[in-house]
Amino acid sequence: MRDYEALVRTIISPLVKNEQALLIRQTNEGNRIIVNIFAESDDIAVLIGRRGVIANALREVVSVAGKLDEEHVFLRFEALDENK
Repeated sequence: MRDYEALVRTIISPLVKNEQALLIRQTNEGNRIIVNIFAESDDIAVLIGRRGVIANALREVVSVAGKLDEEHVFLRFEALDENK
């Protein structure tokens, strides 16, 4: 199995302002691999982009990498709650 967590980190690290707050976790849910991206709200907005253009491009790259390994890979974006 490919390290999708490292792949995603390599792609998005240059895009975020606060790299220390960036958290990426890879989990298996049945026959799917979920890559969860947690970052500050401003960074999540950048990663999603206008009309989701950047998020869709990231999803496409990860999906193609997964297809090469015959795996279904999905991305989820979530803002870190600053109150916790």
